[in-house]
Amino acid sequence: MKFSTDHFLYGGDYNPEQWLSTPEILEEDIILMKQAHINAVTLGVFAWSALEPSNNEYHFEWLERIIDRLYENGISVILATPSGARPKWLAQRWPEVLRTDAFRRRALYGGRHNHCYSSPVYREKTAQIDRLLAQRFGRHPAVILWHVSNEFGGECHCALCQQSFREWLRARYGTISRLNEAWYTLFWSHIYDSFDDVESPSPLGEEHLMGLNLDWKRFVTERTGDFLAHEIHALREGGARQPVTTNFMYDYAGLDYQKLSDLVDIVSWDAYPLWHSAPDARIAAECALQHDRMRSIRKGPFLLMESALSSTNWQPVSRLKRPGLLQAQGLQALAHGSDSILYFQMRQSRGASEKLHSALIGHSGTGDTRVFHEAAQTGLALQQLRELCGTQAPAHAAVFYDIQNRWALEGSEGPRNAGIYYRETVQKCYNALRRLGLNVDVLDQTQPLEGYHIVAAPMLYQLRGDIVERLCEFVERGGSLLCTALTGVTDDSDLCFLGATPYGITELLGLQRTEVDALYDGESNTLVRQAADTTDFAPVYRCSRLCELIKLSSAKPLLVYGEDFYRGTPAATINQYGRGFAFYLSADAEDSCFNDLLRFIALRAQLPIRFPQGLPEGLELTERIGPQGSYIFLQNFSNASQPVPTLPAAQFFWGTRGPKNVDLLSPFDTAIFKLPASEAFDENNKGVSVL
Repeated sequence: MKFSTDHFLYGGDYNPEQWLSTPEILEEDIILMKQAHINAVTLGVFAWSALEPSNNEYHFEWLERIIDRLYENGISVILATPSGARPKWLAQRWPEVLRTDAFRRRALYGGRHNHCYSSPVYREKTAQIDRLLAQRFGRHPAVILWHVSNEFGGECHCALCQQSFREWLRARYGTISRLNEAWYTLFWSHIYDSFDDVESPSPLGEEHLMGLNLDWKRFVTERTGDFLAHEIHALREGGARQPVTTNFMYDYAGLDYQKLSDLVDIVSWDAYPLWHSAPDARIAAECALQHDRMRSIRKGPFLLMESALSSTNWQPVSRLKRPGLLQAQGLQALAHGSDSILYFQMRQSRGASEKLHSALIGHSGTGDTRVFHEAAQTGLALQQLRELCGTQAPAHAAVFYDIQNRWALEGSEGPRNAGIYYRETVQKCYNALRRLGLNVDVLDQTQPLEGYHIVAAPMLYQLRGDIVERLCEFVERGGSLLCTALTGVTDDSDLCFLGATPYGITELLGLQRTEVDALYDGESNTLVRQAADTTDFAPVYRCSRLCELIKLSSAKPLLVYGEDFYRGTPAATINQYGRGFAFYLSADAEDSCFNDLLRFIALRAQLPIRFPQGLPEGLELTERIGPQGSYIFLQNFSNASQPVPTLPAAQFFWGTRGPKNVDLLSPFDTAIFKLPASEAFDENNKGVSVL
């Protein structure tokens, strides 16, 4: 089942159960939401205690009354299952529903995701309430989408989960001998005699078998997905016919979202970047990567399920969003493929943890606030931009950001236990491609590579499945591939490959790795361009953290090291393979090196690059494409005004400040330009416009 909408969803989490004793507030909220152009709210996320105050005592009438009132006022509902936070009576009667930590301690009642996905009681009770909700609201015209639980995360180490883990391992390996081989249990004499001997990783026991650690993380994803499927099944049993989703989280590494995505009808996620904690241009680039990651999971529109209107309450420091950022952050989500801007929360709660988290309607209960006015302006903008809804954001370039690879890299002991900086390296590749004005997909190594001209696969330490063959085929057919340090070190059990590395792609890259030098924090080396007369690269770049020593076979050097005993040896290389080229960067280089190298790669690949010299710092360009044309978003996330670059054949379509001053973007301004379908929409080229 596919979720689609002909208008952008605008609204967010609403918790009317907190206001049942003051019905006049609920009526005032509807009036204010309509003034802000709200058209969708999420209900019931944390309402279990109000829906089932005691075992098998259900009260849905208040929820139905509110859903009816919202629908009468043109506001649709995303209805949540309430499993994200269980009521106290449930934990008191059945303590087994509470989680056990890695120290094997049963949690006390409290918190949010403090429940065991293996618990038969918890599964029975969640299925029971989910079925009843579906029976009541599965055909209600207001309910457009089911929101299953909330921000799945965490793990349980109870006896039930241990047994489920052992069964999962038995299915994965078949025999205990194969498990021992995969985990290399001869090390420290840790051989298992039976699957029944296996325990999840614990500070009290085993934490140094990397295969165990990886498989436990995979199992946690499997258990989470199994529980998600369990809830969806209960909704369908109850008669729910609407699509389903669950909200993923910002750069969350605890779950492999690619594995969960097949269970939902549309990907949705919660974006809470730390705005103003660093230059906003940097924060915007990090958030853009996460948007593109969510879009790339299913290669289509996604939903921004939660974001903050202004300050949060739980970040280390909760700063107010500067004027204009509320709209800019929402339009950034749209630019990257979202069909919604949804917030937490519609009305600020009076007490408990999130009472100081920003909301559309604050404690004053009025619409006379800066946040409300900016939110209303954003809602109006979405109505004006309605024709963009459902359009795509296809890409010629892709970057790997593989969570299982991140688990393996960050779980490995060496070469740097003070930080391996995988995500940061992904970000450097992503930023360099985006700086050229390119849309970029963010993939894991299981996803297809067809249709891309450039793939950056930074620090692809762990090679899984048929990725080696697919990378070789990609380049042989004419693609351009960039790999970096620590590529091709281990298999999916974290066993080091024997023989030449990067494993399986030494011929593709035209080189072999010989050593890896890990630099202390504060140390650095230099990368020097090989040809003194070339203008493709700067004379010198700094590098830090990791410097690989490599031996070339067919590859040609582009940059060499400038210091230390490996001075003059190759550091960045190019190798022709079939009709394409494979590039290697053996050091953790500064951003400008990634910028110049990927610009060099893109120009050789003859991509339709709008800005070969690079966009100014903080200026972001993104493109959505549909049958009516191409919509080019220009957004300024820098702290200074930026001139609007020339976009041949494009006409001004919409701007933050109206049709005026489209030659200059102030901080947090957005301007959208349109190319007609006749010039922009190219079905044979996956819809990517060529200017």
